[in-house]
Amino acid sequence: MSTPKIPFSEVAGQKLSGEQTAYLEGLFAGLQNRGLSFGDVLPNPAAAPTGPAQPNLDDLIPEERIKHELHPLDAYPLLLQHAAANQAPDKENTFRFKWQGLFYLTPNKEAYMARLRIPGGQLYSFQLRELANVADQLTSGYVQITTRANLQMRLILPKDTVEFVRRIQSIGLHTRGAGADNIRNLTCDPAAGVDPDELIDTLPLTHALGQLILNHREFYDLPRKFNIAFHGGGKIPTVEDTNDIGFKAVKVVAKADGSAGNRLITDQIAEGVYFRVALGGATGHKAFARDLGVLVKPDEVLKVTSALLRVYIANGNRSDRKKARLKHLLETWTLEQYLAETEKLLGYQLLRVPAGAVVEAPNPKLEVAHPHVGIYPQKQAGLNWIGATVPVGQLTAKQLRRLAEIADLYGGGEIRLTVWQNFVLPHVRDAFVETARKALLKLGFEARQSNLRSGFIACTGNSYCKFAGADTKGHALDLMKWLDSRVTLDQPINVHITGCPNSCAQHYMGDLGLLGAKVKVGGESVEGYHIFVGGGFGGKQAVGRQLFTGVSVAELKPMMEKILNGYLRHRQPGETFLSFTTRHDLGKLQELLGGA
Repeated sequence: MSTPKIPFSEVAGQKLSGEQTAYLEGLFAGLQNRGLSFGDVLPNPAAAPTGPAQPNLDDLIPEERIKHELHPLDAYPLLLQHAAANQAPDKENTFRFKWQGLFYLTPNKEAYMARLRIPGGQLYSFQLRELANVADQLTSGYVQITTRANLQMRLILPKDTVEFVRRIQSIGLHTRGAGADNIRNLTCDPAAGVDPDELIDTLPLTHALGQLILNHREFYDLPRKFNIAFHGGGKIPTVEDTNDIGFKAVKVVAKADGSAGNRLITDQIAEGVYFRVALGGATGHKAFARDLGVLVKPDEVLKVTSALLRVYIANGNRSDRKKARLKHLLETWTLEQYLAETEKLLGYQLLRVPAGAVVEAPNPKLEVAHPHVGIYPQKQAGLNWIGATVPVGQLTAKQLRRLAEIADLYGGGEIRLTVWQNFVLPHVRDAFVETARKALLKLGFEARQSNLRSGFIACTGNSYCKFAGADTKGHALDLMKWLDSRVTLDQPINVHITGCPNSCAQHYMGDLGLLGAKVKVGGESVEGYHIFVGGGFGGKQAVGRQLFTGVSVAELKPMMEKILNGYLRHRQPGETFLSFTTRHDLGKLQELLGGA
């Protein structure tokens, strides 16, 4: 068989090297052996110009120009080229490769970080084992759980990117669209399908929506990043109100019957479970999603989500990256206008929340401290789920393998990641609960709730992120240890530590939020934080207020100790940190919490 001819001799204006030519000849020979050629592949209709005239590329901002010159999903041959030459990407390809879930870490490291797509955070033991192997063989040897119930893996050399992506796909996971102008990992109730408090199992909807996005090219060219979350009424919060689209389950009943929960009381529509829809959440921008005023049946969710996305794709700001989120569009549009455009695409009117309907608050008896940590009975008799803390969300490959073994031995062979940077182990039989708990503890994962430790969240930090102003994960671990030995809390508290204003750890919604910054001490620039207080979410929505500015790392631990002890000393009996900080202005809080 003759050597196949390569259909191009250069990529991005650079001639192919001998090594690259040999690599691609081997690739095309393999295709030829399977009876395939480039002539067999029809052009992607989505790639061809249709409709209005294409914009002048010179008029576009750099990111939009890059996407118009070559859609990032079509840049896989470039990734092959870079892998063959172990070549670092230039600025344009650094942006394009984010569509493969690959983020080049320069100047921090000359390697990639990869972010996965794990709908609903659901992972099986065979996937954990292969992820452990990949971590050892192709990355730094550890993984990190993100605040989107997802995993990140780091220090992937350019030569290993193609093999990394292949191995991730071989276990039913993906990296496609995990960054840049795409829909990020879909989140839902970590105990979906097993939580006796839930109104609906949101995991099937999450997977269905994930498949829809994966197979629709149009959803890979948004004006900016986009987050979608479901909350089916279960015990563990999903902070859906911090997402661009948040679906919250509500049960419609005709009349009150003495029970309580997420219920809508009205006799104007059929009883059943619906979703309320909220739009425009972005806590990095101090914004919570606002209710759209409609009720969506579960079987309508995919159609409605597609329409909501298409309205944003058509109308979002593509001329200013800093004003491109859905939140910004809703600053110039009313919710009613957005709904009207959505209904045009749907071809019918969505069900409105009836006037005079009564919305019941969640039953306080069902609220527990840090419900993502602890042991809870499932709706299935004789089974339990265990929520275990992962300090700052970081696991080693060895821990992954042992976790897979524990899931097989004592559970149902799966785990669920959460937005709180920990995991839930479902389907543990009554007889195995204590054995499983001890096995997790031996591995470093505590399954007993702590009012302090269970509420810590930290972003990647400046070890691997060029935007971060501080070593967030390292400082979080030090801070937990320091405070745990000096402060005794009888109320749960959430401490969110983020390295930059992008707020991956959502510092604005923590009881205490720390924002990394450079601080001047003795004329030198050192790591430090701005300290925020009074954030909340869900039924206790609040945007944290900046209490102290520029606290150096050396001063941080004693300052945080002062704040918590000041709260304990000056609060009313049983008062939560959020309630305490809400009823005082900043001046008074500085006096009460920053004094000796």
